[in-house]
Amino acid sequence: MSWERTADTETRIEWERSDGYARVVARRTASGDWAVSLDRLEQAPEGETYAHETVGSRDDAVDRAEAWTAEHDID
Repeated sequence: MSWERTADTETRIEWERSDGYARVVARRTASGDWAVSLDRLEQAPEGETYAHETVGSRDDAVDRAEAWTAEHDID
């Protein structure tokens, strides 16, 4: 399955998996850090999961998000 970047602003970036059952969101926090979350619905073939991390920069947030999209991709 593929992932598509569905939003990209200075403060928020979103990716959605093509089946619609998983989403990754990176957003800038009030403190200037970036919060990155993975949310996979229970209807997903591999079941539900949720993960959250805070990183120091937009680049780190994109790196974390891209790692999660690769880890949670299915054929």
